[in-house]
Amino acid sequence: MKRLLTVAATAAMLIGLTAWPAQAATPVANGVYTLASASSGKCLTVAGTANGGLATQVACVATNTAHQWRAVPRGSVFNLVNGNSTRCLDAPATAQLQQWGCGDGAKPNQQWTFTASSAASGKFLVRNVATGQCVSNQGGSTAGNNPIIQEACSDVARMQWTFNQVSGPTDPGRTWPSTPDGFAAAGGTTGGAGGTTVTVTTYADLVRYATASQPYIIRVNATLNASPRGNEIRVASNKTIVGVGRNGSVAGGGFFLDGVSNVIIRNLTIRDTLMPEDDPGDDTYDYDGIQMDGARNVWIDHNHITRMNDGLIDSREDTTDLTVSWNVIAESRKAFRIGWTSNVTARMTIHHNWLRDNVSRNPSTDNVAYAHLYNNYLQNITGYGNYARGATKMVLENSYFQNVKDPYYRDDAAQLRQSGSICSSCSGQQETGGSAFTPSSFYSYTLDPASQVPSLVGTYAGPQANIGT
Repeated sequence: MKRLLTVAATAAMLIGLTAWPAQAATPVANGVYTLASASSGKCLTVAGTANGGLATQVACVATNTAHQWRAVPRGSVFNLVNGNSTRCLDAPATAQLQQWGCGDGAKPNQQWTFTASSAASGKFLVRNVATGQCVSNQGGSTAGNNPIIQEACSDVARMQWTFNQVSGPTDPGRTWPSTPDGFAAAGGTTGGAGGTTVTVTTYADLVRYATASQPYIIRVNATLNASPRGNEIRVASNKTIVGVGRNGSVAGGGFFLDGVSNVIIRNLTIRDTLMPEDDPGDDTYDYDGIQMDGARNVWIDHNHITRMNDGLIDSREDTTDLTVSWNVIAESRKAFRIGWTSNVTARMTIHHNWLRDNVSRNPSTDNVAYAHLYNNYLQNITGYGNYARGATKMVLENSYFQNVKDPYYRDDAAQLRQSGSICSSCSGQQETGGSAFTPSSFYSYTLDPASQVPSLVGTYAGPQANIGT
């Protein structure tokens, strides 16, 4: 899933009312585009303004709002909202695409990723999150009103789309530091800095460099399928693993940091080991996204970790000096578990993460000496939210809880101090107690207002176009 820097677009009149930008753009958050098929040159549109209006292609008219689509960010994926109807491009159970009311924008069949074509410069494959299929001009026809359908993705002309910018931002609008904040900074986390920079496009190369004893900055520039499925790469110390823009993805496996230090994992999509059985009776693999046992100086930043069979993130056995920032942590039975120790020594900062559509462990924080959670967005949590367990000291600030059961609470021995957070449509416990600690005595930080967290985190959590490039 990719979102890259866009090129400024200016309109040029061609024939009649047909207006084209001078250059195609790379889609960015809140940009407005016409989407032109590489197979026909015609543009994606929908019929009318009602739910169920079918998607077709017509001769492009950039000034016609029915031909315009706004790329609305939803974490690391996008809704495509029609400029005329304000409804979302929707992948139904049938082949032909349609428009439907966007609601809260969280429906996977209305969420899309944009992947740069490797066969045609400046063009993109548009893939549906729910079905995994791509937007296609049926049969590659050049006829007007030809159906626009979804089908199994292939980098061919009928599935390649040019985003011609009509309006909106021409860059992601925000730059990101290359060094961590929070406790990972206090511990001195630099990853592979000073080592060789390599770019990988195969899983074997990722394994080779990530497990090497030398420091490396490893740029992931493709979707890499774990082999065997469920494998967790044993990352060695002094590594940076970073996705190139929105190109870096590991499917069917994750990472294991066992007793190592100084590791950065950024800007990746890590996904899909989920299976019907919570425990398949397989002792070889844990099926986690990122597992850490006794690790130190770790920064996990701007990743989209989703649909893993066990934990999306597991921080265990005294892992410390950890910062987890700006991630989408989604669609899991067990999202983010911290603990598996009787010691109370760990320090961690967890901020600006979007935890959504999970059951439990959002996070569950057991025996952590200093746990600082701020500006996180928890949405649609059916088990529980921020849970301070054991002897944990937790400070919770300016987070936003939406449709969360038991947003925050503590064990009797734990301390939890909360301030500034908002709960909307929540139920169950909102329990605090104890003074915990003062995060600013360890590092400086800036709080965003809780009311801005859904928009801010919804826009910027997950992989970003201008990281790793």
